[in-house]
Amino acid sequence: MKISERLLCMFSGRVEERDGSYVVEVPEQELRIGDVDEGSPYRVAVLSTPTEPTEETERESTREHEPAQEHGSLEPPVDEGETRVVEIEDVGDQGDGITRVERGYVVIVPDAEKRERVRIEITQVQDNVAFADVVERLDYYE
Repeated sequence: MKISERLLCMFSGRVEERDGSYVVEVPEQELRIGDVDEGSPYRVAVLSTPTEPTEETERESTREHEPAQEHGSLEPPVDEGETRVVEIEDVGDQGDGITRVERGYVVIVPDAEKRERVRIEITQVQDNVAFADVVERLDYYE
């Protein structure tokens, strides 16, 4: 599947019936990170989640890791050595801070706490996740 470069966020959710309409809730963090604005119009795609493995998913799970370009996928939105100011959205099972940048791309930040605003330097980039170190802890008013 080809993913548009205009993709702002991606998350899993359930379709729910409410007062004669069907609703998919957008997680609050999608609004907090600033890519999605409340009340603005957006295109929404709904993809089914297969309950049984399909021929395509079986091929993908047995295929060795290949660079993202060979799949026609988008490259990670960060580069090693890049610095960014981010808000830590959550803390993972092993205590590392977690934030997301463009297209919901995950960045793991050790030694960071939930809701902390920090300047980070990207130290390692993989297809679906990056790792970063805290360079500076910032006040929310800066």
